[in-house]
Amino acid sequence: MTTTRYREIADELAGELVGRPAGDRVPSEHAITRRYGVGRASARAALQELERRLLVRRVRGAGTFVNRRIDYVISHRRRPSWHSTVSAGGGRPRSLVRDITEFGLPAELAGRLGRPAGTPAYRLVRQSYIDDLLAAWSHEWIPVDVVTELRLGMNAAESLDEVLRQMGRVCPVRAWCRVSLDLPPETVMQPLELDLRQPVWLVESLSRDADSGRPLMCSDTWMRADALRVVVELGSIGDTELGSIGDDRGGHTAVDEREDRA
Repeated sequence: MTTTRYREIADELAGELVGRPAGDRVPSEHAITRRYGVGRASARAALQELERRLLVRRVRGAGTFVNRRIDYVISHRRRPSWHSTVSAGGGRPRSLVRDITEFGLPAELAGRLGRPAGTPAYRLVRQSYIDDLLAAWSHEWIPVDVVTELRLGMNAAESLDEVLRQMGRVCPVRAWCRVSLDLPPETVMQPLELDLRQPVWLVESLSRDADSGRPLMCSDTWMRADALRVVVELGSIGDTELGSIGDDRGGHTAVDEREDRA
């Protein structure tokens, strides 16, 4: 068998995947082996080639599925909300709360949130999905004075943005954001189900109340690069926003976005 045979198989399978919905099961290595009369190594190489093209996702212990990569757009005109942003990109969002802990803010986080060190706050840890495929792992810090019953709110709704609006009576807007593409720490690889040291997006963010300017929450969110492309929109001329920064070609991308409240 020639070394290009697996690419030929990948090309044919890629054509068959066009138009299929995200999450559809893709033929297994065994099925490819039988269909094309090749060995398991060649079948595996064909699926790996489809992964490299970001057309499929392998889910540990479940199989291989059609992948759809969406644009995750960060803009002053959009809510700082996972559910709202993923929905706008055409995906189906879902989040699972993995932990809610109340603690005293350390100095660094207190400085970000404009509170004294030791101020009571919640640390919310969530695992998030797009079209039922794992996409993000986030740590979010919310002072207790913003929402006193955060556990109750997150039991009733998946969207933190909606909980803040409904229970905190605030209007969250993004005040600062930094985006980078880098290798994740070991503590992030497992919850994102990454087998190798694959680059992921890291979005660090601070939200304020649109009316009072009071800091409401800050967050660190690690996002799988095979699930989405982070796009940061900056500036405007009339009603048209300008500028997109979201480089998925490798290396490191960093963007600082600050809200002018003058």
